[in-house]
Amino acid sequence: MRSTAQQNLPEAGFVRLPQILAVIPIGKSSWWAGIRAGRFPQGIKIAPRTTAWHVEDIRELIKSIPTQQNGKDCT
Repeated sequence: MRSTAQQNLPEAGFVRLPQILAVIPIGKSSWWAGIRAGRFPQGIKIAPRTTAWHVEDIRELIKSIPTQQNGKDCT
């Protein structure tokens, strides 16, 4: 799953929240709560209502999330 998720991300640059949520299966509210809790990386404000994240930070986050299949850790 990880390699497929990472293939959907650009090699470098920034990604917006819809791109992140397409590869990390959580909701917007959970994402923002995870940022407040320090579990997910802080974004960068690029406009008053626009936040983006370094794709490298998102790739590292994906690597750190254990993949589960049938209730077992697959990492």
